[in-house]
Amino acid sequence: MPHTKNKLLPRPPIVVVMGHVDHGKTTLLDTIKKTQVAAREAGGITQAIGAYEIVHAGKKMTFIDTPGHEAFTHMRTRGAHVADLAILIVAADDGVQPQTKESIETLIGSNTPFVVAVNKIDKANADIEKTKASLMQHGVYLEGAGGNISWQKISAKQGTGVDELLDLLLLAAELENFTYDPNANAEGIILESKLDKQRGIMATGIIKNGTLKTGKNIETDSACGKIKLLEDFLGKRATKLEPSAPVVIMGFDSLPKVGEKFVSGDIELAVFDKYAAAIIVPPTMQKSLIKETGNPELRLILKADVSGSLEAFAAIVKSLNQTTVNIRIMGESVGEISDSDVKAAASGDAIIIGFNAKVSKSAEQMAQIKKIRIITGNIIYKLVETIEEEIKAIEEPAPLGIAEIMATYSQKGKKQVIGGKITNGTIKNNTTLAVTRAGEVLGTGKLTNLQSSKRDVTQVEFPMEFGMVFESGVDIQIGDLLSHEVQKRTAQ
Repeated sequence: MPHTKNKLLPRPPIVVVMGHVDHGKTTLLDTIKKTQVAAREAGGITQAIGAYEIVHAGKKMTFIDTPGHEAFTHMRTRGAHVADLAILIVAADDGVQPQTKESIETLIGSNTPFVVAVNKIDKANADIEKTKASLMQHGVYLEGAGGNISWQKISAKQGTGVDELLDLLLLAAELENFTYDPNANAEGIILESKLDKQRGIMATGIIKNGTLKTGKNIETDSACGKIKLLEDFLGKRATKLEPSAPVVIMGFDSLPKVGEKFVSGDIELAVFDKYAAAIIVPPTMQKSLIKETGNPELRLILKADVSGSLEAFAAIVKSLNQTTVNIRIMGESVGEISDSDVKAAASGDAIIIGFNAKVSKSAEQMAQIKKIRIITGNIIYKLVETIEEEIKAIEEPAPLGIAEIMATYSQKGKKQVIGGKITNGTIKNNTTLAVTRAGEVLGTGKLTNLQSSKRDVTQVEFPMEFGMVFESGVDIQIGDLLSHEVQKRTAQ
């Protein structure tokens, strides 16, 4: 039912900062946090929540701290959708760069009003006019340069011009006249969700309309529940919060998805299967679901600390080139890497890749026993590079393994104890090796025991020295070469 205008109240603007990596987005957000009264108590809390309120010239504003890396393009797009206003930050020593251009397209495509911050004016090579010209080339026409987009030159590092930039945002908010209905059901957007071991399911959101209250039902398209606890951006408990407040919500029965709209109030809840999202399709079933290409497979289980990161990470992995190697994701979930993840990896011959995900001690121990690889990191591109290296290892044979014999110790029948060093590639235990002398292949033999530094090993690689038991009809001499081509790595 539509609400009459006299019921509407003014709502603080929700602001997002967008721009190219290293152009000063994080520095600007940190400077605003440090200098504004409402955020002084926040400390590290705001970083975890990803949004915070400030008070400037007696008026509130909410800033969303969205990821700035190009890997999170779609999350930044959502950020612009959630936000009422944006700051497009451009470095005066660098001008428009690929992510600047992408941000411009996002802002224009979502009809989000924005102001421009020309940053790094304190640098010796700053060129404001050149920066303005590069913006014009991409359709951003600034005030004073034939356009009507407000802009401010700043040094986010030194704090120069930041107050004036905030003044521009308040002016833009006044022109837009953002309002809300305090009597309507609460509505907002989910910014993040995660499973906390102590507190259960925690969702971070921004309220866009109505008044969010504890004890009320809440739902999104994929999750529902009853609000047990609300916290503001400072981590303080609240019984109710109004737009445009950042909020932590506890009470969902399952993890809501990032970017979903939530509705809360005296509403009837839809019926959800809260276990549906956690189902991992068994490998045998997946075989019938994927198109058989004849290519080898790299099987992965993806983990992340929060749902937004998992979604972005999974999207990047799925977009990797799969023309010669099929990437099969055996499962993806939020939270700590656990025993069940290791068991799933063992049954599916998969590698576990964790983005910002911790590994439980029991999972670590089990992984060692079952010889399951767990790769973790907090830089998404480093993890992607690791996956690409795995693909390359499957695509390309390892180099030819060659060992030069430097000593012969004993011989009993065909069984010979010899020593040497690896001159190229890798030699593996329990493999057949060719014996070459003076460029001529004399025959083959079986490597049955391999040692390095007086310890049994499964393989030795350049430039390691070794001792081995070698069974062959060829009597091995010093200077002989043993070699085999290491088999191509495959993932079933």
